[in-house]
Amino acid sequence: MARIAARAAREALATHTDTSAAHAELAAPHASVTVGSGTARLGLTMDLPYPIDLARASRHVQHYVGERVARLTGMRVTEVTLAIERLVPSNGLEDRRVQ
Repeated sequence: MARIAARAAREALATHTDTSAAHAELAAPHASVTVGSGTARLGLTMDLPYPIDLARASRHVQHYVGERVARLTGMRVTEVTLAIERLVPSNGLEDRRVQ
């Protein structure tokens, strides 16, 4: 289930952003799962490309992963937490300077 969640997180980010240059630098998402009483709680740790609307991207990833894991496993997902490990600049941003 953790592997499904990690893959779904990558899918969610790919469908939400158009920052293919930064994707090469992003570490693979890590997922953890707690299962009990027929429900699952998911925890994700991942990098996000920069610039990005963090709140909107986070909500999208959480919703997408919850729905995808529930659909593929048949378990009800009650919670998806997201920890952003680091922001990875798109190409060219690291060379910009304020004049």
